[in-house]
Amino acid sequence: MGKITGFKEFERQDEKYTSVKDRVKNYKEFTVPLSEKEITKQGSRCMDCGIPFCHSGCPLGNLIPDFNHMVHQGEWKKASWILHSTNNFPEFTGRLCPAPCEKSCVLGIIEDPVSIENIEKNIVERAFKEGWIKPQPPKTRTGKTIAVVGSGPAGLAAAQQLNRAGHTVTVFERDDEVGGLLRYGIPNFKMEKEIIDRRIAILKAEGIVFKTNVNVGVNYKVEDLKKFDAVVLCGGATERRSLPTPGIDADGVVQAMDFLTQQTKVLFGKEVKNQIMATDKNVIVIGGGDTGSDCIGTSNRHGAKSVVNFEIMPKPPGHRSRTTPWPFWPLQLKTSSSHEEGAERNWLINTKEFVKDKNGKLTALKTVNVEWKMVPGQRPQLIEIEGTEKTWPCDLALLALGFTGPESTLADKLGIHRDARSNYKADYGKYQTNISNIFTAGDMRRGQSLIVWAISEGREAARQVDIYLMGKSELPSKDVTGDLVAM
Repeated sequence: MGKITGFKEFERQDEKYTSVKDRVKNYKEFTVPLSEKEITKQGSRCMDCGIPFCHSGCPLGNLIPDFNHMVHQGEWKKASWILHSTNNFPEFTGRLCPAPCEKSCVLGIIEDPVSIENIEKNIVERAFKEGWIKPQPPKTRTGKTIAVVGSGPAGLAAAQQLNRAGHTVTVFERDDEVGGLLRYGIPNFKMEKEIIDRRIAILKAEGIVFKTNVNVGVNYKVEDLKKFDAVVLCGGATERRSLPTPGIDADGVVQAMDFLTQQTKVLFGKEVKNQIMATDKNVIVIGGGDTGSDCIGTSNRHGAKSVVNFEIMPKPPGHRSRTTPWPFWPLQLKTSSSHEEGAERNWLINTKEFVKDKNGKLTALKTVNVEWKMVPGQRPQLIEIEGTEKTWPCDLALLALGFTGPESTLADKLGIHRDARSNYKADYGKYQTNISNIFTAGDMRRGQSLIVWAISEGREAARQVDIYLMGKSELPSKDVTGDLVAM
């Protein structure tokens, strides 16, 4: 695969960013693509490993050495075919995935790993540019009808796979546009929404029906799902985590998803009353994950006076921790492009109170530094450090604390069992709930996770639905070890 000596000859090169000064003026993507010649070199770095671990690290089982080799050979169309054989939406993962494949790249043991994610993005963008990605409607229809509830990456993947099997698929989305959190949870500067629209146009041309502003269980009766032969629930994990902290009800304490969703809707001309703005405010983002980073980037584009980030966990090491050796996902400090745009980052800090004035408006946060006490056989204990109390001026506090699980509405109304973590219960590999014709996939089944996992689960659930309806399936799958099995 690749060039035999490529990893010795070529260093890893990543996309550059436009300057912070320029990019914070708008909500456009700001990466500067590498040249085709340079991308070819990056594909040449693939080592021809005896046992490649990269596609085992990828939940989709992407055939990474294979498409790297095609890029090295200049066979971009073949690379696109290989990439799409396991991944329905590489334009999403090529922009938004944290790339567990790269963390398990064999070359990464001794040098910088192969730039798999960027190669993936370049393959799919080349494919769209050349017109290689075309609708592939099924030649025949089975007569079976399927409802997919939720149009995030899991729902879209399940819908496309089931449509390819010849079933008639209807996707229900409760928001006004298709895409789930891809649409309104991911800022435009990380993925412009035209990227979603062009793929949805392909899916519609293949015969998938999309119905927006349809909230199953609210303005659409769950009894009406009975007219479908099978149902796939892909509603995500959207119950937002909060804090049991005094003053949490202050005017100015806002859930991150409300803040991000409003900004994207306004950007596309949607009506939003009383938009939450960070302009000229002291902003504190509580939560150090990707959503927190997105809030930082958005706040800087609003023109915040200051942006501070709190994380209750310790600061990760700059290099891979010994506790997470290769090929596992590393415990390692991540600095995003939004962090680089301006934010004061603080670790091991806990919010004790949201201070508000007599009118109920947020004015400050009181915090204390903490440490984690590790006791073998017990859960870590959070210990406050005496004498470290501090008050921070704050006009807007954004809670980027993740999600506790899926909403209960559908489970309650349909009688679906839930597990101890409140997820809709369905075994991995089966995706079938306690109601035989109802399946579930993505974050709704596994809890808050990655886009690449959602696509994988949507694909796998589709195969199980196909088997349920037809007794067999020709849709591709992976076995429980993550390896691809025959079609």
